[in-house]
Amino acid sequence: MKTRIGRPERGLQELYRADPERADALVWGRRGALKGGALAAMGAALGTAIPFAGRMPAGLVPAALAQATPAGGDGPKLLRMEGKAPLIILGERPLVAETPEHLLDDEVTPADKFFIRMNGQIPEPFPGDPKAWKLRIDGEVNAPLELTLGEMEQRFPLVTRRLQMECGGNGRAAFSPETRGNQWGNGAISCAEWTGVRLRDLLQAAGMKEGAKHTGHFGADPHLSGDPNRQAISRGMRIEKALEEDTLVALRMNGQPIPHLHGAPVRLLVPGWPGSLSQKWLTRITVLDRPHTGAGMGGTSYRMPVRPIVPGSRNDGRDFADMESMPVRSILTNVAHGTRLPAGTRSLDVRGFAWAGDQTVRAVHVSTDYGATWQEALVAAPANRHAWQRWTASLALPADGYYEVWYRATDSEGRMQPHAAGNWNPQGYGANPLSRIAVLVG
Repeated sequence: MKTRIGRPERGLQELYRADPERADALVWGRRGALKGGALAAMGAALGTAIPFAGRMPAGLVPAALAQATPAGGDGPKLLRMEGKAPLIILGERPLVAETPEHLLDDEVTPADKFFIRMNGQIPEPFPGDPKAWKLRIDGEVNAPLELTLGEMEQRFPLVTRRLQMECGGNGRAAFSPETRGNQWGNGAISCAEWTGVRLRDLLQAAGMKEGAKHTGHFGADPHLSGDPNRQAISRGMRIEKALEEDTLVALRMNGQPIPHLHGAPVRLLVPGWPGSLSQKWLTRITVLDRPHTGAGMGGTSYRMPVRPIVPGSRNDGRDFADMESMPVRSILTNVAHGTRLPAGTRSLDVRGFAWAGDQTVRAVHVSTDYGATWQEALVAAPANRHAWQRWTASLALPADGYYEVWYRATDSEGRMQPHAAGNWNPQGYGANPLSRIAVLVG
């Protein structure tokens, strides 16, 4: 599985985005069903036959020509950093890097494969004993707390949970027209094993007042400008989420000290909701009687339209609502996009993970004939609430040629990944269309 299909000029993607039917006519001479000269032209571009060509929807650019392959010569820039896998760099100031789906095959995400999302500068490592780091709990509480990590471990029970963490903009690249922000594919996701203290234990020890309705989070990462009076990011949530048993003040990741790049020595972990709530290098949590107003709150930041707006339009977010539970999504992890299989291969075992924010995953379906028919995958139960779920399936490949593996998940409330990203918003949150990869046999 080492040879991969190449990558086209970006102009093809732009052409299809603007007018798919016209693109079909211009590029392949196709009008309606893919046959005759149009089929020959597309087969030549892909370098092989297309077994399910008759089922390919009109206006669909083949995945092999629409998606970059990280291992290809024209692929995206890859991260070269000690202790990290070759992630896809989406931004360098601040540092943002996505994990390719085929590197996310571990049940528990290793630190080296954990995606990177910085909002400001990376702070200097804490010079002393990590147990001396202090965390303050204040605001709408009866007895504000200031605890060292050592004191926290002595006073409160430690719990260990496998917890998903996902960037609020995961899937953003699927929106058309393009939105602001890092153009994530599906790889802004992880499911590590976190050990820490439940945030609710700290809040209850501080004694919440009747007006305790929201939280505000603060970290030690400097603003990109270097201005000490500005926060790189400072978000907050409804108190109900703060009091859930899986919301942790995390001290360890996969049984080890949290890597500095990912928030050492302590970070917040708010599973199932946008990762921006999981403050790294955590120094303070304030309890509020109203929504927090820190950096990354209000307007269009981590907020989505309550009613649909015109794609591409401007909006100040006044009528938007905060993004909370993340939408259902799935990834395929054991076969990379652009994989070439030996001639004569007639079956393909696939596996991946699916998750659904605060919900669980009811089903995953897979198709090799452009969605004309779907095969239900086997979906395992989560290790615990807010952990992702493994899915597996075995696919038949009737002949050599070009295939696309499509996959989509359905959550416990019946919401299925759509064919196209919906509810367009200026900063590109919540895009979760079904995914597809290209596979070449022979």
